[in-house]
Amino acid sequence: MIVDCHTHIDFSADDAGVSEHLAAAETVDVCFVLGRGQGSSEEVNKRLAEYVEKHKAKMVGFAVVNPPNDKVGLANVRPIQEKLGLEGAVLYCSASGFHPTHTRAMRFYESAAELGMPVFFHNWEAVSASEAILEYAQPYLLDEVARSFPELKMIIGGMGVPFMEQTFALVAKHANVYADLTVKPSSVWQVYNTVVAANERGVMAKLLFGSGFPLGRAQQCIETLLGFNKLLADTSLPTVPRDRIRTIVERETLKVLGIGGGIAEAAAAERIESVAVRQRRIDEIGEPDLVDN
Repeated sequence: MIVDCHTHIDFSADDAGVSEHLAAAETVDVCFVLGRGQGSSEEVNKRLAEYVEKHKAKMVGFAVVNPPNDKVGLANVRPIQEKLGLEGAVLYCSASGFHPTHTRAMRFYESAAELGMPVFFHNWEAVSASEAILEYAQPYLLDEVARSFPELKMIIGGMGVPFMEQTFALVAKHANVYADLTVKPSSVWQVYNTVVAANERGVMAKLLFGSGFPLGRAQQCIETLLGFNKLLADTSLPTVPRDRIRTIVERETLKVLGIGGGIAEAAAAERIESVAVRQRRIDEIGEPDLVDN
């Protein structure tokens, strides 16, 4: 199964944005749709839930949470899963200006851990924004979170760029901390160095494939990831075995994170409906008469 663990959709855009997202998602079996850290969390998550519900056999929604402003107790976080049907959460610490171990953030992690809700830390894209707090984007700050809630599944977005060495250290140290390898087809050299470094450090199993849509398209990202070794054919640079790279693309991410029950249910419902539709057509046409020869 191919899972794209990193996509976004801009609900403020026209229908073209939705069409492009759906088209990009055709390449993969499942994609995560991360809520944008823009506007009210409640409003963003409501629209996200409506969109994901329409495509629940294909998509898993990650609700945007801003702990300093949002209610983060168990009674308030539970409805994100049970009422909205969003299985994960995404935090924008750097862009939103709060420390990853802010008191209210720690309270949120406690609720998320209790509910088995994975948390995606999306800091890499915001670090170039002048108002973002670069310090809060450093992955090592999540070490306290991982030590306090060892059962909490955590994903470091975009490999924690520009702090990738910290990311490698963290995913190697903690069993339930993973990193999103968002592939940039325009930055093949960066992709190469990231994968080689992960392979040398023995943490390939902790990388999850992501496209970062709309910044990338899954098909192009997969081709870039699987094909960069070809660029090294006439060099003495180190390569990474293709089968190890394939494991990133084909990782059972839903199983790893303990989510996706809705995907399986929706797929089963579609199969049942397909059988029912086929049977109705047979009933309408009628069984062919058997003629004795």
